Amino acid sequence: MQFSLGRAERRFSFSAGEVTGAVGDSVTVLPVVVAVAALTDLQLPILLLWFGAFQVVWGVWYGAPVSVEPMKALAALVIAGSLSVGELAVAGMLSGVVLLGFGAFGALGALGDRIDDGVIRGVQLAVALVLARTGLELGAGSPRVALGAAAVGLAVVAVGYPRASALAVLALGVGLAGLETGMPTPSVPDLAVGVGPGTAVGPEAAVGAVFAPTADALSATAAQLAMARGHAAGAATLLLSDLYDADVSPDELSTSMGAMNLLAVPLGALPMCHGSGGVAGKYAFGARTAGSNLILGGLYVGAALGAAELVAAFPLAALGVVLVLVAVELGRAGLRTDSVGLAIGVGVLGAVTNVGLAFVAGVVASEALSRIRG
Repeated sequence: MQFSLGRAERRFSFSAGEVTGAVGDSVTVLPVVVAVAALTDLQLPILLLWFGAFQVVWGVWYGAPVSVEPMKALAALVIAGSLSVGELAVAGMLSGVVLLGFGAFGALGALGDRIDDGVIRGVQLAVALVLARTGLELGAGSPRVALGAAAVGLAVVAVGYPRASALAVLALGVGLAGLETGMPTPSVPDLAVGVGPGTAVGPEAAVGAVFAPTADALSATAAQLAMARGHAAGAATLLLSDLYDADVSPDELSTSMGAMNLLAVPLGALPMCHGSGGVAGKYAFGARTAGSNLILGGLYVGAALGAAELVAAFPLAALGVVLVLVAVELGRAGLRTDSVGLAIGVGVLGAVTNVGLAFVAGVVASEALSRIRG
């Protein structure tokens, strides 16, 4: 099916490959989103609804299988307890403002040229280490469940689907939660409420907090922007061109990332980006058109209707294994650089101190090394 809208001719197919491609994209989203919902006051149905909405919006707008993923640096820090939900909202909105500005003025490409790839990869490695540490702590709470979940994940890796291992363990956890709660009762999420009891991150609170951001929120924003330039905008642009022959620039992706975060984060969404992992996942699992975006959007909305009860009963030890598996994938990506030493240094520093501080230190170190070599 083809039609014209906005930018260019759109092609949509709804074949079996588009369905499996949609699942391939969800591998990069669901494990992190479920972890955030299980460990914070953010509501899983609301998170899923926003991911579903933007899968459809950007699939139609770009006419290509663009991914919508969590901002992993921010998600990892809130999962680990290094950021409060309020600070997460502030960091998401600050990221949105900066990304929208960079996209509008065509500055994202110029910024990326000044940052060594080893620094960006190091931030990814730091996030992976933070997730792994949190996952191990959760798994230690119930070793038998963790070992069983790990066996499922390793079995999926052994049969040749390493990217799907976290999703398989997530499915196991959902099954165990379902045994405890019974069949979930479908319910329409309350869109007027962004987060759960005991928090105050509605539109007024989040907007007001932007004018007095904490040091943790600022450092998390800096780390996330580094990843957004390298992973979300730069790598995603290359993959869209190589795999789908789609002409999408980093600054266009920056603009749309900024817009969706400014719109949705104050209303209870998890900060979102256009990740390269989801684009690759869609292609590897069979997607060839933006029809996979429409399918995945519908699947997210359907999942949102029965998600609240299941996430409340989700076994945290299994969730810990999910986080470790996600960390392994992210850590492997963090080591794909010619500046491995710099990446490891930034990663370890970020894990033991502060990811934002590690990013700044990495930029300083890379500048010093370039002057020494020059």
